[in-house]
Amino acid sequence: MATQQTLFNFTKDADVQDWRIVNDTVMGGISSSFFQLDADGNGVFYGRVSLENNGGFCSVRHQFEAVSVKPENKIILKLKGDGKNYQFRIKYKSQDYYSYVYNFDTSGEWEEIKIPLKEMYPTFRGNRLNKENFNQDKIEEIAILIGNKKEENFKLILDKISISK
Repeated sequence: MATQQTLFNFTKDADVQDWRIVNDTVMGGISSSFFQLDADGNGVFYGRVSLENNGGFCSVRHQFEAVSVKPENKIILKLKGDGKNYQFRIKYKSQDYYSYVYNFDTSGEWEEIKIPLKEMYPTFRGNRLNKENFNQDKIEEIAILIGNKKEENFKLILDKISISK
């Protein structure tokens, strides 16, 4: 039977100060986003993506002490989306310039999204790299990004992020 290791459990007492917003403003865009706990203790990532000034994305990132994984493990996101497409991103080393990415759609209802690590592919600035899919033994950063090449408001509610082992 598979076990789960919690990467982050959002509760009323959770400390989300280490979750960092990175938007297209780093390249001159004007998108805006926020991350906070709601009254129920869920993590809420919300904002507006703008295409002005060559913008087009919002993201929230969380770094932590290395967690051991195997490529056959799966990330499990318990969340409620808004019907939009998002990217879940991981980094083997937080200093790496590229991330491993998996795109997923949300239904507007509470759901579990299961992401096979071995299906996560490497990208940098939206471009797929000529490297293998994830095949590392640890991760040090997770992130969620929205960038659907259109101007839109978004809201993603997070309950728990874990790894099935």
